[in-house]
Amino acid sequence: MPQPLLGDSPAVIIGGGAAGFFAAIQLADHLPGQKIIILEKSNQVLTKVRISGGGRCNVTHACFDPAPLASHYPRGQKELLGPFHRWQASDTVQWFQSRGVELKTEADGRMFPTTDRSETIASCLEQEARQQGIEVHTQREVIHLEPTGDGSWKVGIAGRDSLRAGACLWAAGGMRSNRVIDLMRTLGHEIVPPVPSLFTFQIKDPLLDGLQGVSLEEARASLPWLNLVCEGPILITHWGLSGPAILRLSSWGAREIHEQQGSFDCEINWIPKIRQPQEALMQHARKQAKKQLATAIPFDFPKRLWVRMLQRCSLCPEQPWGQVSRKAQTDLILNLTQCRLSVHGKSRNKEEFVTCGGVDLREVDFRTMESRKAPGLYFAGEALHIDAETGGFNFQAAWTTGTLAGRAMAAGLSR
Repeated sequence: MPQPLLGDSPAVIIGGGAAGFFAAIQLADHLPGQKIIILEKSNQVLTKVRISGGGRCNVTHACFDPAPLASHYPRGQKELLGPFHRWQASDTVQWFQSRGVELKTEADGRMFPTTDRSETIASCLEQEARQQGIEVHTQREVIHLEPTGDGSWKVGIAGRDSLRAGACLWAAGGMRSNRVIDLMRTLGHEIVPPVPSLFTFQIKDPLLDGLQGVSLEEARASLPWLNLVCEGPILITHWGLSGPAILRLSSWGAREIHEQQGSFDCEINWIPKIRQPQEALMQHARKQAKKQLATAIPFDFPKRLWVRMLQRCSLCPEQPWGQVSRKAQTDLILNLTQCRLSVHGKSRNKEEFVTCGGVDLREVDFRTMESRKAPGLYFAGEALHIDAETGGFNFQAAWTTGTLAGRAMAAGLSR
């Protein structure tokens, strides 16, 4: 027998993640006393907030100018420029600080709570929701949405009675479920098929074998066949390559990589800050002529990877620099600056699974986040065809779209 869900509500938020909670809180701020319900499919809310950033929660990025901020979004860059003028990273920082949550900025611009605990962010959002009287219900899967004709919505919940709502926000994360995609299409929306974004590269190559944990602070990764280049730290893992440079590359090339059949090549410049590497290596070889290749390393380079690079170039680590031919030096530089590696697969970036795909952005009014196809229905967060580089940008999109949606819902319900 279906179980009722605490009566009807003028505002229903579908999805208990970052975007859903922020929208509900903003709605409550702008329409005090209004009944608001959050419906979450799983048995816990704010799951991604809790596990992101290795359990520290990368809240946002210290990029406080809307245009540069928008440039970090492979999908949604143009559409987010206006919204970022209304709610951007500095607003997010101020919002949390005003509620007692201090954030800190790391060297690469990522911002975390000073506690280094994601629970600090989750608890802040849950406490704010409780103070605003927002009802949160877990294990409530929405399986049906239907406009009633009088401006309200019929919200069907699995195993329970339907709920009537004056406005609905869909903030239930990436649209990976065929049921959800079909539901959106019944409402007139086109869904850009979701594919993985922000993933690491699976590579089987003797150069990397057994070197997991070795990292470089400055490297350049590229996909020559896509004309894509990204710089930043690179980490060697037991399955291949990871780190910000690889994750950014996967983000910008997500759709094309997905469509690629079989393996594909990536190219790594391990020493991008060396302006004239060939000349630098020649000078080093002359000065260190009597020293061994393995001990007299010419660049700021991890020794284990350096030795493996020598072996890749058929050079003996015990060989003195004075015996290295000009041809061998050229080959070494080519492998240091244009190292081709074959990628045979993708791995999720820990628990931070992000998709490229979702509601077609042309079908959403980015002044309000309201559907252009179904008035009274709003979207926020990963449900949209928006995704970003690693570094707190995906959460910032959630805070921004959630803010605009919540405020627009409040304005609509108050009329």
